[in-house]
Amino acid sequence: MKPARTALSLVLALQLAACGGGGGGGGGGSVGVTPSPTPTPTPTPTSAACSLGARQDFADQVLNEWYLFPDLLATVNRASVTTLDAYLDARVAPARAQNRDRFFTFATSIAEENALINSGSSAGFGVRLSYDTTNRRLFVVEAYEGASGFAAGLDRGSEITAIGTSANNLQTVASLFASGGAQAVSDALGPSTAGVARVLRFVQPGGAVVERSVTKTDFTITPISSRYGALVLNDGARRIGYINLRTFIVADAANQLRSAFATFSAQGIRELIIDLRYNGGGLVTVGDTFGDLMGAGRVGQVWSRTVLRASKAAQNETRLFRSEPNAIAPTRVAVITTSASASASESVTNALIPYLGNNLALVGANSFGKPVGQFGFDLAACDLRIRAVTFQTVNANNQGEYYNGLASVVPNTCRAGDDISRPLGDPREASIAAALDFLAGRACTPIAGAPGASANAATGLTQGQAERIGLDLPAREPLQPQRPGTPQHDLPGLY
Repeated sequence: MKPARTALSLVLALQLAACGGGGGGGGGGSVGVTPSPTPTPTPTPTSAACSLGARQDFADQVLNEWYLFPDLLATVNRASVTTLDAYLDARVAPARAQNRDRFFTFATSIAEENALINSGSSAGFGVRLSYDTTNRRLFVVEAYEGASGFAAGLDRGSEITAIGTSANNLQTVASLFASGGAQAVSDALGPSTAGVARVLRFVQPGGAVVERSVTKTDFTITPISSRYGALVLNDGARRIGYINLRTFIVADAANQLRSAFATFSAQGIRELIIDLRYNGGGLVTVGDTFGDLMGAGRVGQVWSRTVLRASKAAQNETRLFRSEPNAIAPTRVAVITTSASASASESVTNALIPYLGNNLALVGANSFGKPVGQFGFDLAACDLRIRAVTFQTVNANNQGEYYNGLASVVPNTCRAGDDISRPLGDPREASIAAALDFLAGRACTPIAGAPGASANAATGLTQGQAERIGLDLPAREPLQPQRPGTPQHDLPGLY
C-alpha cells in the first residue's frame, strides 16, 4: 500500500460518539490513494469482492500496516459484528478510549468524496443546522449562497419550528426532539437527495414567520462566502483582515484564499481574524497554502511536520513555507473556534504558535482536539474508501499534543459566544468583537480550561462583558444524523 502525500484530515461531529460512529473496510485488491481524485465511473461491485468478510480483510490490511497507534488496535471476533461500521469501531476502540481516535477512522464513498473535493458538490437545502441542547430549538447557523434554502429565506439566525412533507402533516421540532431526539429531527428533514422536498415553518431573524416548501437541489459548497468570507474591518484607525473559511475539504479553497490575501496584501493588512468556528477540517494541502499566505519572509522555514507510526518513519515529512505572490507577514492574529473546529483548522492554528507567540489568540470556545489526520485507501471495485488515522501533525517546535483542544496550547485565549443573531463578519458579533479586543490589546476573559483561566471566570463581569463572552447564549451543537453522509463527515450539520 502506498498513501498519498496529500491527505485528508477530517472530523465527525461530537454526537457520533454516542451512536457508534462510522467505519468500514473491504477486501480483495490493492490499495490506492488519490490525493486530488478525479471522478471515475463507479464499477458495479460483485458480491464476492465486496462481501462483508472481504471488506473486513481490506480494513485489516489498512489498519495493520498503517494505523498510527498499532498498539491500540483490538482483535475483534468477526462473528460478533454485522456491519463494517461496527467492525472498524471495535478495532479502534482502545485508541478511542484514550481520546486518540474519536471516530476519525471510517469508510466513505469514493465517488461522493471525489465530487465533494473536486467541485464542492453536494445535495440538500444548503444550510448548516445547530440545535440548542437545553431547549431543543433548531437554528440555521450558516447558509450557502446559490442553494435552495437561502433562496427560500433561510439564513443565519433563522429558527426552524416545524417540518413536514406537506402543510397538512407538519410536526413541530419540539415534538420531534421529544419523540426521538436529534435523529428524529434529522429523519424528518429527509435524505440528502436532489428532488426531496419538505415544508418548513421557520422564524426569520427579524421575527417574520414563514411556511414554505423547499426542495433539495445540487449546490456548490463555496469555501469562502461571497457575502462575508473576506472583509476588511475598521477598528478605529486600524484595519483588520477578516477571513471566514468554511471548509478545507474543497480543493478550490486554496485559490479562494489566494484571492482574499491579494486584497489584504494590496491594503497593507497585518492583523488578521481567522474565523474557523464551524470548520471541521479537510485537505492538508489547503492548510499548507493558508500557511504560505501568512509566511512572507519565512520561505524555507518549517511550517509543519507530518509524523507516521515508527514502522513508516521513512515517510515522515517536513513542510516548509513556500513562496506565494500575495503573502503577508501578520503581526497579530486571532483565530475564532468552537467545538466544531477541528483537524486542519487546528493544525493551521498550531503551526502559527512558534512564529506569533503571544501575538496569537484562540477566541470563542475550545476547539475539538484532533492533531491527527487520515490517509485514504481505496477499494475501487466497491466504491469504498477507508479513511484511517495514519499521521500526527506537529509545528516547527514539534508541538502537537492537543487532544483536549487548542486552548491548552495557544498562548492567549478569549472566551466569547457564537451570536447567531448577528451575521458572520459583523464586528458586533460576540466572537468577532472579542477578537478585535485582543488585537487592540483590550482585556478579555480566558476560555475555561486554558492556562491561567479562572474556574469562575465570569465573576464580577458587567452585563456587556457577560453578553460578549456569551453567558446569555445557550449551548448548541451541530444537528448530525447517526450515520452521516459523506459531506456531513466534513461539514457537520450540513443539510
